[in-house]
Amino acid sequence: MSRPTPVRVRAAAQGIGAQLVAWRKLQGLTAAQLSERAGIARGTLRRIETGDPGVSLEAFLGVARALGILEAIVTATDPYETDLGRARADEVLPKRVRS
Repeated sequence: MSRPTPVRVRAAAQGIGAQLVAWRKLQGLTAAQLSERAGIARGTLRRIETGDPGVSLEAFLGVARALGILEAIVTATDPYETDLGRARADEVLPKRVRS
């Protein structure tokens, strides 16, 4: 039996899904075109766009790549792009991890 998805996680997934729909529409792409470019099934794209948090990370990143926003997502999750991450880098992670 699987655990229920936390409310905040589901809300974040739905928000991200809605933002991906907006990116797709801004680029004038249909769902069929985007799913083909991302290398995923149309149903998988539908699950991502409606905020299903159970979709694979690979599928999500494929959509981000196809929309041209993959690098922005990588940068957004980089702790060294934050003041806290830069301030604590030397004291938290060994050098071999930061290379």
